[in-house]
Amino acid sequence: MHLTRYTDYSLRVLIYLAIRGEERSTITEIAERFAISRNHLMKVVQDLNHRGYITAIRGKHGGLLLRRAPADICLGALVRDTERDLGLVECFGDDNDCVITPSCRLKPILAEALAAFLGVLDRYTLADLLGPQRTGLIQLLHLEDPLPDAADPQA
Repeated sequence: MHLTRYTDYSLRVLIYLAIRGEERSTITEIAERFAISRNHLMKVVQDLNHRGYITAIRGKHGGLLLRRAPADICLGALVRDTERDLGLVECFGDDNDCVITPSCRLKPILAEALAAFLGVLDRYTLADLLGPQRTGLIQLLHLEDPLPDAADPQA
């Protein structure tokens, strides 16, 4: 299975916003940090806002924030929301013209595999993507840690 770039970008936006915490971010800022198209991100952000994952605030002091805590954002739900077509092969769709469908076992096997794939993602949240790697993500994205005291027990 291959996740679309749309889902990939959705995950990146959410990871970025989770790292930033209560600090607002912009589409341009996120696009620059990941070296990806601002135009693609605009569509992704609009959809994430519409689906309730983020809040997009317009205006001079606007920006993007997570609408829910990272621990409340299920990766399986996100993938289901952002993947337009989870039909792995033709026989999953309504326009199936495969002549062997009535006797083929591929569809139920792939359906089981897809359910297992999504089932694993259902066990993880956005918070799990950060975990102990949070500091490394901050460094790779050239960010300042918005929560230095919480992230470093020595501070």
